[in-house]
Amino acid sequence: MIDLIVSGDCVVTPHAIGPADVAIGGGKVVAVAERGGFPVPEGARHVDATGKIVMPGGIDPHTHCLWPVVVPDGTPTLTQGPSVVGRAALFGGTTTIIDFTRWTHGQSVQGAIEARMADWRADGCACDWALHTMVEGDLPPEVPGQLGEAIEAGHASVKIFTTDITPSRKGRMVDFGDIWEVFQVLSRKGGLGVIHAEDNDIVMHMYAKLFREGRAGFENMAEVHNTLSEDLSFRRVLRLAEKVPGTALYMLHVSAADGVRAIREARARNQPAYGESLHQYMLYTSDDYKRPNGQMYHTYPSLKSQADQDELWRGAMDGTINCVATDELCCSLAVKTQGKRIDDTTGGNSGVEPRVAVMYSEMVGKRGFSLRQFVDAVSTNAARIMGMYPRKGCIAPGADADICILDPALRREVRAEAMHESDYSPWEGRQVDAWPAMTILRGKVVVEGDRWVGDERGGEWISRSIPDEIRAGAAP
Repeated sequence: MIDLIVSGDCVVTPHAIGPADVAIGGGKVVAVAERGGFPVPEGARHVDATGKIVMPGGIDPHTHCLWPVVVPDGTPTLTQGPSVVGRAALFGGTTTIIDFTRWTHGQSVQGAIEARMADWRADGCACDWALHTMVEGDLPPEVPGQLGEAIEAGHASVKIFTTDITPSRKGRMVDFGDIWEVFQVLSRKGGLGVIHAEDNDIVMHMYAKLFREGRAGFENMAEVHNTLSEDLSFRRVLRLAEKVPGTALYMLHVSAADGVRAIREARARNQPAYGESLHQYMLYTSDDYKRPNGQMYHTYPSLKSQADQDELWRGAMDGTINCVATDELCCSLAVKTQGKRIDDTTGGNSGVEPRVAVMYSEMVGKRGFSLRQFVDAVSTNAARIMGMYPRKGCIAPGADADICILDPALRREVRAEAMHESDYSPWEGRQVDAWPAMTILRGKVVVEGDRWVGDERGGEWISRSIPDEIRAGAAP
């Protein structure tokens, strides 16, 4: 039964971009046909999207909801949960987010996943969601096997740190022997390694050096989380994976030219390695730390130079950088800017809502990317790499009817007060060339104009399985 038809003159499907009717029923795309090919059934709604871009709903593969953070008075608390972040995502045209289960010592991987999912369901999420499994520190010998069970249960990706990030987070880093064991599980069970790669020796050496020299202000962050660290660690991780055939890697938040080059060279060797950058790395540099409230632009690793940013854009153009994420951490401006030093600055960003509009403007409007490349970067590639395609990330028969209708007539200036995440935005005052006019989640209109018309607890957990072609290194 068809209950909704979206008609547009610029509909982005896997095979074409142009005029089409999208017929929707039971939460799925029923058919895609020539425009005018479907008479509107009695009782069905017709949405005329003429002059707009009808695209798959955005997918942000890197968010942190209900995440531990310290507030200005020193009290540990949690960031905003999926009830806030999921709704903001839908206002911005993103219909699916991927967050993290944090395994810690003293619990099983399965126990950590069950607890995390219970927290998410208690808070409620308006958009669809999935979870990476994050491990840290010395891994007990039973943990790799438990990760294999989690992969088989639909939690298909495992996050690993090669650094403690800051001296206060000692115990976050996983050593290379344990990483080797996890890679063998990924290879056998068909999982994906999701890697925060920095060289811990270099990072900790630079913390000590800058403290010794009295240069501990956060504006010096790029000297600590530097390009050498990214170069050494990316290449070491990629080399280790190469020695465990069948290990596919997704390199998180690539920030430096050396990271781009390491992935590009690995892919030239037919290694299954994929790259994610963040929109703040692609649009801000370490010079922005010197601006008022410059902590707003920071996440870990640090912002880098203009030359690094230029290489990130080249990587996005040639397919080395596959996805543009946010590292979403939804907190107040007071929390985001409370840290003043290289070792206490709050990471993450409040960015899931404006991501699609900002990247459309920067990619298509300013840099000559095709509409297809933009849609791939903010939606389709994440669906393919993370094991959700073709259910997610495309407008095609049988897919979930997740649709963002992006309107180039809705040019606006990004303002935190007009959005739904936080009291600040790192994109404050930025002009964008379009904004979502409507967001549809599994066939239901949830945002229409600036109005919320959805179910604030309507999101579903998405089970994932990494496709063989992604594990073999196919371009997404």
